[in-house]
Amino acid sequence: MFEKISQHEQVVFCNDPSTGLNAIIAIHNTTLGPALGGCRMRPYSSVDEALEDVLRLSKGMTYKCAGADVDFGGGKSVIIGDPTSERTPELFRAFGQFVDSLNGRFYTGTDMGTTPDDFVHALKETNCIVGVPEEYGGSGDSSVPTAQGVIYGLQATIQTLEGTDELAGKSYSIQGLGKVGFKVAEQLLAAGAQIYVTDINEKALKQIQERAELLPGNAEVVDGSDIYGVDADIFIPCALGGIIHDETIEQLKVKAIVGSANNQLLEDKHGLYLQQKGILYGPDYIVNAGGLIQVADELYGPNKARVLTKTRAIYDSLIQIYSESTKNSISTMEAANRFCEEKLAARSKRNSFFAHNRRPKWQVRN
Repeated sequence: MFEKISQHEQVVFCNDPSTGLNAIIAIHNTTLGPALGGCRMRPYSSVDEALEDVLRLSKGMTYKCAGADVDFGGGKSVIIGDPTSERTPELFRAFGQFVDSLNGRFYTGTDMGTTPDDFVHALKETNCIVGVPEEYGGSGDSSVPTAQGVIYGLQATIQTLEGTDELAGKSYSIQGLGKVGFKVAEQLLAAGAQIYVTDINEKALKQIQERAELLPGNAEVVDGSDIYGVDADIFIPCALGGIIHDETIEQLKVKAIVGSANNQLLEDKHGLYLQQKGILYGPDYIVNAGGLIQVADELYGPNKARVLTKTRAIYDSLIQIYSESTKNSISTMEAANRFCEEKLAARSKRNSFFAHNRRPKWQVRN
């Protein structure tokens, strides 16, 4: 574990007995700017499990920020606790105090197990919070740019496969109809596409079928894991991570995978397996960066039009990554990692927020 910690710039253990707060903040890399990453709350079985999670997630954020070309580095935070019974305003205020003690090195907001309203309380203790409700100066629903980024990812993938970026005339299998998946499904239906959908939420399935009746496309419901064997053009994972592994790869009949779920590959080797099977994979941290782009942009002052313009870059990034993958005979995941590492190297002497004892201009936000 020490070897993994040593790859990070800073790891902070946060303990406040009066509120029951037990949290970890991990700052992986600030080459591009202050670390940015959400805060998730889970009843981890041990501190070691929580530490493993936050180290992995914070490193991933370094690559995600580089890929999205935002002026932030990688960080993440976790709170050890049950979000259904242990979240309190006081706990999040205490957490906000720990965030503030880092003097602008780390910005955070909602993630799995936490809500924007939780961070309204944290905002009372620090300005280093993003993703709060619009009435508190936030930028609103981040699923909008995330879904749009998936659409751009689909268009870049179709362009690479067929020389056109038209969504129409294709079939798509969608796993998960949450905030992002539902919006992606709606846009595909509006384009006249055939979609196959699955979700544990029966209400969401019924709603998308109702939407299909009003739009040019068609929607068909598929049971659970049967989604992997659907004979569609593109598979769109928008639910759990770790779903691309030996067993599911054997079932896949699609030409490509492009979705919003985090950490879709169970292991890095599965990116190579997809390549060997002739399935084009859109690296998840490139495709799902729309939400990150919005919360990063929020610190300059919320501007939805600017966010959607920046999200358009996902298309160009994927085109470049696919090209490098083919040119160098490497997996698209390896090409994406190189793409981000090259950005980090090129920018290593450009940002000097801390070296010159300057604060980023967004820290004066009220």
